[in-house]
Amino acid sequence: ARPVKPSDPTSDPAAASAPDRRYVFPRWANYLLPLILIGGLGAGLYVPTLVGLGLNPNTLNKDYRPRQPIPYSHSLHVGQLGMDCTYCHTTVKKAAFAAIPPVETCIACHNPEASGNGIKKQSPKLAALHAAYRSGEPVQWVKVHDLADYAYFNHAAHVTKGVGCNTCHGRVDRMGEEGVHQHANLSMGWCIDCHREPEKHLRPPSEVTNLAYTPLDDPEVRDAIAAGTIAAGDEKAAQLLVGNRIKADYNVHNAAYMQSCSTCHR
Repeated sequence: ARPVKPSDPTSDPAAASAPDRRYVFPRWANYLLPLILIGGLGAGLYVPTLVGLGLNPNTLNKDYRPRQPIPYSHSLHVGQLGMDCTYCHTTVKKAAFAAIPPVETCIACHNPEASGNGIKKQSPKLAALHAAYRSGEPVQWVKVHDLADYAYFNHAAHVTKGVGCNTCHGRVDRMGEEGVHQHANLSMGWCIDCHREPEKHLRPPSEVTNLAYTPLDDPEVRDAIAAGTIAAGDEKAAQLLVGNRIKADYNVHNAAYMQSCSTCHR
Protein backbone atom coordinates (compact mmCIF):
# COMPACT_ATOMS: atom_id res chain seq x y z
CA ALA A 1 0.00 0.00 0.00
CA ARG A 2 1.13 3.61 -0.69
CA PRO A 3 2.48 5.29 2.45
CA VAL A 4 0.49 8.28 3.74
CA LYS A 5 2.29 11.55 4.53
CA PRO A 6 2.36 12.32 8.27
CA SER A 7 1.12 15.88 7.61
CA ASP A 8 -2.15 14.58 6.26
CA PRO A 9 -4.68 14.88 9.12
CA THR A 10 -6.67 12.00 7.74
CA SER A 11 -3.77 9.68 8.51
CA ASP A 12 -3.86 10.49 12.23
CA PRO A 13 -7.20 10.33 14.12
CA ALA A 14 -5.73 12.41 17.01
CA ALA A 15 -4.62 15.19 14.67
CA ALA A 16 -7.99 15.21 12.99
CA SER A 17 -9.74 15.77 16.32
CA ALA A 18 -7.33 18.54 17.47
CA PRO A 19 -8.74 22.16 17.44
CA ASP A 20 -7.86 24.42 14.49
CA ARG A 21 -5.29 26.95 15.85
CA ARG A 22 -5.51 29.32 12.88
CA TYR A 23 -6.62 32.88 13.91
CA VAL A 24 -10.01 33.85 12.59
CA PHE A 25 -11.10 37.48 12.81
CA PRO A 26 -14.30 37.95 14.79
CA ARG A 27 -17.40 38.84 12.87
CA TRP A 28 -17.49 42.43 14.21
CA ALA A 29 -14.15 43.11 12.44
CA ASN A 30 -16.09 43.28 9.19
CA TYR A 31 -17.39 46.67 10.27
CA LEU A 32 -13.84 48.07 10.40
CA LEU A 33 -13.49 48.09 6.62
CA PRO A 34 -15.93 50.98 5.95
CA LEU A 35 -14.43 52.88 8.89
CA ILE A 36 -10.95 52.46 7.44
CA LEU A 37 -12.15 53.64 4.03
CA ILE A 38 -13.89 56.70 5.51
CA GLY A 39 -10.83 57.49 7.65
CA GLY A 40 -8.55 57.21 4.63
CA LEU A 41 -10.70 59.57 2.59
CA GLY A 42 -10.89 61.99 5.52
CA ALA A 43 -7.12 61.96 6.00
CA GLY A 44 -6.69 62.52 2.28
CA LEU A 45 -8.62 65.77 2.62
CA TYR A 46 -7.42 66.78 6.09
CA VAL A 47 -3.67 66.46 5.56
CA PRO A 48 -3.45 68.68 2.43
CA THR A 49 -5.73 71.22 4.10
CA LEU A 50 -3.63 71.21 7.26
CA VAL A 51 -0.37 71.56 5.33
CA GLY A 52 -1.80 74.23 3.03
CA LEU A 53 -3.09 76.36 5.88
CA GLY A 54 -0.06 75.73 8.07
CA LEU A 55 2.39 76.80 5.38
CA ASN A 56 0.28 79.71 4.14
CA PRO A 57 2.15 83.06 4.32
CA ASN A 58 -0.74 84.51 6.30
CA THR A 59 -0.02 81.88 8.96
CA LEU A 60 3.77 81.99 8.90
CA ASN A 61 4.47 85.67 8.26
CA LYS A 62 1.54 87.99 8.84
CA ASP A 63 1.38 89.62 12.28
CA TYR A 64 4.82 88.27 13.21
CA ARG A 65 6.09 90.36 16.13
CA PRO A 66 9.46 89.41 17.65
CA ARG A 67 10.52 90.66 21.06
CA GLN A 68 13.03 93.49 20.74
CA PRO A 69 15.89 94.30 23.15
CA ILE A 70 14.41 97.79 23.69
CA PRO A 71 10.65 98.45 23.90
CA TYR A 72 10.73 101.13 21.20
CA SER A 73 7.35 102.74 20.53
CA HIS A 74 6.66 103.96 17.01
CA SER A 75 3.32 105.29 18.18
CA LEU A 76 5.17 107.65 20.53
CA HIS A 77 8.02 108.72 18.26
CA VAL A 78 6.14 108.79 14.95
CA GLY A 79 2.52 109.13 15.97
CA GLN A 80 2.84 111.62 18.82
CA LEU A 81 6.19 113.35 18.29
CA GLY A 82 5.85 113.40 14.51
CA MET A 83 9.29 112.01 13.66
CA ASP A 84 9.68 111.25 9.96
CA CYS A 85 10.52 107.70 8.93
CA THR A 86 13.71 108.84 7.20
CA TYR A 87 15.11 110.34 10.41
CA CYS A 88 16.03 106.82 11.51
CA HIS A 89 15.80 104.84 8.26
CA THR A 90 18.13 107.10 6.33
CA THR A 91 18.79 104.96 3.25
CA VAL A 92 15.28 104.16 2.02
CA LYS A 93 15.41 106.76 -0.76
CA LYS A 94 18.86 105.89 -2.07
CA ALA A 95 19.59 102.24 -1.31
CA ALA A 96 18.03 98.82 -1.59
CA PHE A 97 17.80 98.36 2.17
CA ALA A 98 16.29 100.40 4.96
CA ALA A 99 19.06 101.20 7.43
CA ILE A 100 18.52 100.48 11.09
CA PRO A 101 19.54 103.59 13.08
CA PRO A 102 22.85 103.34 14.94
CA VAL A 103 23.04 103.87 18.67
CA GLU A 104 24.27 107.43 18.11
CA THR A 105 20.94 108.37 16.50
CA CYS A 106 19.05 107.37 19.63
CA ILE A 107 21.65 108.91 21.95
CA ALA A 108 21.09 112.27 20.28
CA CYS A 109 17.93 112.48 22.41
CA HIS A 110 18.59 109.88 25.10
CA ASN A 111 22.18 110.59 26.17
CA PRO A 112 22.46 109.90 29.91
CA GLU A 113 25.64 111.92 30.15
CA ALA A 114 24.43 115.07 28.42
CA SER A 115 23.52 118.15 30.40
CA GLY A 116 20.20 119.89 30.08
CA ASN A 117 16.70 118.51 29.75
CA GLY A 118 17.24 115.25 27.93
CA ILE A 119 14.30 113.08 26.95
CA LYS A 120 13.86 110.35 29.55
CA LYS A 121 17.58 109.85 29.96
CA GLN A 122 17.35 107.57 32.96
CA SER A 123 14.33 105.47 31.99
CA PRO A 124 14.95 101.78 32.84
CA LYS A 125 13.60 100.93 29.40
CA LEU A 126 16.73 102.49 27.94
CA ALA A 127 19.18 100.34 29.91
CA ALA A 128 20.06 98.25 26.85
CA LEU A 129 20.58 101.41 24.77
CA HIS A 130 22.89 102.99 27.34
CA ALA A 131 24.81 99.73 27.75
CA ALA A 132 25.34 99.56 23.98
CA TYR A 133 26.44 103.21 23.93
CA ARG A 134 29.04 102.66 26.65
CA SER A 135 30.35 99.44 25.10
CA GLY A 136 30.41 100.74 21.54
CA GLU A 137 28.40 97.73 20.37
CA PRO A 138 25.19 98.04 18.29
CA VAL A 139 21.78 97.20 19.66
CA GLN A 140 20.83 93.70 18.52
CA TRP A 141 17.49 94.52 16.94
CA VAL A 142 15.49 91.54 15.63
CA LYS A 143 14.51 91.79 11.97
CA VAL A 144 10.75 91.81 11.41
CA HIS A 145 10.35 91.92 7.61
CA ASP A 146 12.74 89.27 6.34
CA LEU A 147 12.45 88.48 2.63
CA ALA A 148 13.93 85.31 1.22
CA ASP A 149 17.42 85.66 -0.26
CA TYR A 150 16.17 84.67 -3.70
CA ALA A 151 13.83 87.69 -3.85
CA TYR A 152 15.37 91.03 -4.83
CA PHE A 153 13.73 94.07 -3.28
CA ASN A 154 14.89 97.66 -3.60
CA HIS A 155 13.47 100.19 -1.16
CA ALA A 156 14.64 103.17 -3.22
CA ALA A 157 12.93 101.92 -6.38
CA HIS A 158 9.62 101.83 -4.55
CA VAL A 159 9.86 104.88 -2.32
CA THR A 160 11.04 107.26 -5.06
CA LYS A 161 8.19 106.13 -7.33
CA GLY A 162 5.48 106.80 -4.76
CA VAL A 163 4.93 103.61 -2.78
CA GLY A 164 4.08 104.70 0.76
CA CYS A 165 5.71 103.14 3.80
CA ASN A 166 2.39 101.97 5.20
CA THR A 167 1.56 100.13 1.95
CA CYS A 168 3.92 97.38 3.08
CA HIS A 169 4.47 98.13 6.76
CA GLY A 170 1.00 99.23 7.83
CA ARG A 171 0.24 102.01 10.29
CA VAL A 172 3.55 101.84 12.10
CA ASP A 173 2.63 105.10 13.83
CA ARG A 174 0.05 103.10 15.81
CA MET A 175 2.41 100.34 16.96
CA GLY A 176 3.54 100.86 20.53
CA GLU A 177 6.05 99.30 22.91
CA GLU A 178 4.75 95.84 22.10
CA GLY A 179 6.84 96.19 18.95
CA VAL A 180 6.37 96.41 15.21
CA HIS A 181 4.51 93.53 13.62
CA GLN A 182 4.49 92.36 10.03
CA HIS A 183 1.47 93.98 8.40
CA ALA A 184 1.47 92.12 5.05
CA ASN A 185 2.42 88.52 4.35
CA LEU A 186 4.98 89.63 1.71
CA SER A 187 4.25 86.57 -0.40
CA MET A 188 4.98 86.49 -4.12
CA GLY A 189 1.26 86.67 -4.87
CA TRP A 190 0.92 89.76 -2.68
CA CYS A 191 3.77 91.47 -4.52
CA ILE A 192 2.45 90.48 -7.94
CA ASP A 193 -0.98 91.94 -7.14
CA CYS A 194 0.68 95.31 -6.58
CA HIS A 195 2.98 95.00 -9.60
CA ARG A 196 0.03 94.12 -11.81
CA GLU A 197 -1.83 97.32 -10.93
CA PRO A 198 0.58 99.76 -9.25
CA GLU A 199 -1.79 102.68 -9.81
CA LYS A 200 -3.87 101.33 -6.93
CA HIS A 201 -1.04 102.04 -4.51
CA LEU A 202 0.99 104.98 -5.82
CA ARG A 203 0.99 108.43 -4.25
CA PRO A 204 3.12 111.56 -4.69
CA PRO A 205 6.67 110.67 -3.55
CA SER A 206 6.55 113.62 -1.18
CA GLU A 207 3.82 111.77 0.72
CA VAL A 208 5.45 108.34 1.04
CA THR A 209 6.27 108.83 4.73
CA ASN A 210 2.88 110.38 5.50
CA LEU A 211 1.19 107.38 7.07
CA ALA A 212 -2.14 109.18 7.29
CA TYR A 213 -2.16 110.08 3.58
CA THR A 214 -5.41 109.84 1.64
CA PRO A 215 -5.81 110.56 -2.09
CA LEU A 216 -8.92 112.59 -1.28
CA ASP A 217 -6.60 115.42 -0.17
CA ASP A 218 -4.93 115.62 -3.59
CA PRO A 219 -5.62 118.95 -5.39
CA GLU A 220 -6.45 117.18 -8.66
CA VAL A 221 -8.94 114.97 -6.86
CA ARG A 222 -10.55 117.96 -5.20
CA ASP A 223 -10.95 119.58 -8.62
CA ALA A 224 -12.46 116.37 -10.00
CA ILE A 225 -14.92 116.21 -7.10
CA ALA A 226 -15.86 119.84 -7.65
CA ALA A 227 -16.37 119.11 -11.36
CA GLY A 228 -18.50 116.09 -10.56
CA THR A 229 -16.27 113.54 -12.31
CA ILE A 230 -15.55 111.81 -9.00
CA ALA A 231 -18.09 111.36 -6.25
CA ALA A 232 -17.22 112.95 -2.92
CA GLY A 233 -15.65 110.37 -0.63
CA ASP A 234 -14.93 107.86 -3.42
CA GLU A 235 -11.42 106.99 -2.30
CA LYS A 236 -10.96 104.19 -4.85
CA ALA A 237 -11.66 106.49 -7.79
CA ALA A 238 -9.47 109.16 -6.21
CA GLN A 239 -6.61 106.67 -5.82
CA LEU A 240 -6.83 105.61 -9.45
CA LEU A 241 -6.73 109.23 -10.59
CA VAL A 242 -3.66 109.97 -8.49
CA GLY A 243 -2.02 106.60 -9.14
CA ASN A 244 -2.30 106.82 -12.93
CA ARG A 245 -0.86 110.33 -12.83
CA ILE A 246 2.12 109.25 -10.74
CA LYS A 247 2.57 106.16 -12.90
CA ALA A 248 2.89 108.35 -16.01
CA ASP A 249 4.92 111.15 -14.40
CA TYR A 250 7.54 108.81 -12.93
CA ASN A 251 7.70 106.35 -15.84
CA VAL A 252 6.67 103.30 -13.86
CA HIS A 253 7.32 100.17 -15.91
CA ASN A 254 4.51 98.39 -17.71
CA ALA A 255 2.76 95.32 -16.32
CA ALA A 256 4.80 92.91 -18.47
CA TYR A 257 8.07 94.10 -16.97
CA MET A 258 6.64 94.38 -13.47
CA GLN A 259 5.46 90.77 -13.55
CA SER A 260 8.56 89.35 -15.22
CA CYS A 261 10.37 86.71 -13.18
CA SER A 262 13.74 88.43 -13.62
CA THR A 263 12.42 91.64 -12.06
CA CYS A 264 12.50 90.11 -8.59
CA HIS A 265 14.57 86.95 -9.11
CA ARG A 266 17.98 88.03 -10.38
